[in-house]
Amino acid sequence: MMAAAADGLGSIAIDTTQLNMSVTDPTAWATAMNNLGMVPVGLPGQQLVSDSICVPGFDPGLNMMTGITPINPMIPGLGLVPPPPPTEVAVVKEIIHCKSCTLFPQNPNLPPPSTRERPPGCKTVFVGGLPENATEEIIQEVFEQCGDITAIRKSKKNFCHIRFAEEFMVDKAIYLSGYRMRLGSSTDKKDSGRLHVDFAQARDDFYEWECKQRMRAREERHRRKLEEDRLRPPSPPAIMHYSEHEAALLADKLKDDSKFSEAITVLLSWIERGEVNRRSANQFYSMVQSANSHVRRLMNEKATHEQEMEEAKENFKNALTGILTQFEQIVAVFNASTRQKAWDHFSKAQRKNIDIWRKHSEELRNAQSEQLMGIRREEEMEMSDDENCDSPTKKIRVDESALAAQAYALKEENDSLRWQLDAYRNEVELLKQEKEQLFRTEENVTKDQQLQFLQQTMQGMQQQLLTIQEELNNKKSELEQAKEEQSHTQALLKVLQEQLKGTKELVETNGHSHEDTNEINVLTVALVNQDRENNIEKRSQGLKSEKEALLIGIISTFLHVHPFGANIEYLWSYMQQLDSKISQHLWKAYDK
Repeated sequence: MMAAAADGLGSIAIDTTQLNMSVTDPTAWATAMNNLGMVPVGLPGQQLVSDSICVPGFDPGLNMMTGITPINPMIPGLGLVPPPPPTEVAVVKEIIHCKSCTLFPQNPNLPPPSTRERPPGCKTVFVGGLPENATEEIIQEVFEQCGDITAIRKSKKNFCHIRFAEEFMVDKAIYLSGYRMRLGSSTDKKDSGRLHVDFAQARDDFYEWECKQRMRAREERHRRKLEEDRLRPPSPPAIMHYSEHEAALLADKLKDDSKFSEAITVLLSWIERGEVNRRSANQFYSMVQSANSHVRRLMNEKATHEQEMEEAKENFKNALTGILTQFEQIVAVFNASTRQKAWDHFSKAQRKNIDIWRKHSEELRNAQSEQLMGIRREEEMEMSDDENCDSPTKKIRVDESALAAQAYALKEENDSLRWQLDAYRNEVELLKQEKEQLFRTEENVTKDQQLQFLQQTMQGMQQQLLTIQEELNNKKSELEQAKEEQSHTQALLKVLQEQLKGTKELVETNGHSHEDTNEINVLTVALVNQDRENNIEKRSQGLKSEKEALLIGIISTFLHVHPFGANIEYLWSYMQQLDSKISQHLWKAYDK
């Protein structure tokens, strides 16, 4: 199983734990391990070397070396052999006695045996230089003291491969390299041989090492993940979807100070998602209003914290003032001690100590005084800042003269630039005018004249239109008056027709004579003719008043209804029936 060797890989740190082995000569073991640069370990019931040689920090109960950083086997360039032991300690290998053989150390003047680079996860060693008569039992007897052996593969050419259960056992086996092995007390050449123990490459060792590395990598990833999970801030809670029920619950949470932070996050998420619409606008407005109500609470909290901070500052300043007062008293004590009256009674050493203490106290007092003065200066600066903020007229007055000079220079520069800009504008306008005068032709002149002519014609047409509109308005007013007169006469006609019917009935009952009827006819014809003439005159001259026009209309209608005419008394009685206010004087004037 271990005959073939695998390819070599990187180096790995030497595991120095549990190096317990039963040998007869502990000094030889210590010498060999120190030559290899290994940590000397204790044997059962024996101590290989003194405590001064042992590496400090080794804890045999934990089977590990404390205070030493482990070596990463995958880093190239790291060797197996640690730094050599201190040169002042001389380690000498001794003879090792076994039941079937004896191991003699090599000459200490010779260089130590060389070893190849240790393969990662090496649990197998190569043992060469074995005696020809050495059996597998003798080999196991010698090397089982280094640890549990899982397999031995012996060759016919005086070498073998030994695989141990753990990696640290290989280091114990390497210690035996360079020893001469003699079987029993025989001096035969076949019963002796010089051992050469070295690291061997084995596929099984490398596979197990890879499995351990992968397991360690998984454990490291798991450990890092746990650490990241522990240090990672907690994830925010999931935001529920918007609904009227959830909105009502959120509105209640917004009113609660303890749940405000969680509720405001949900409200912000809903608004950013676009949950606000016409239907839910009122609910969102109420929630925003609830959020706004917390502004006053937050400002009150800030004010309380600021007050606490001011109180803490005041307490600190008072405590610092008390400390400074005590420092002053201590310095006063030292100064009083240094006066001639008390100074002469102290010894030289006491004077020296008092002087040192006085200087130290003065330094501390000065430091405390500077700190207190700094606090007071900061308070004065804060008060000045507050005054500047309260009164807008008191601005920062740092380097007023320099700022005023700079402002005056900028003002002059601004004025000069503005004047240059005005001059450039005037030049541009002059150039434009000259260009227009140069490029103006006769066509432009004729166009201007045509335009003026058209404007004059338009004005004349507008005046004609206004006169026509005035005439049209007059005609409309006349037409309306004629319509009103016609409607008025029609109304009077209807009234007279009704009265005519009533008069006919009266005539039939009274039985007027034929002569009366003739007189009525003659009077009616005369009144009709007179009415026509009066109408013509009134159309030419116009009526004097509305009452006269009404009277004339009634009379004309009455005469029109009586074709045979009527006398004046009958007409007067009829008129008084219609309107009793008509005076006789007015009637006589009308009759004339």
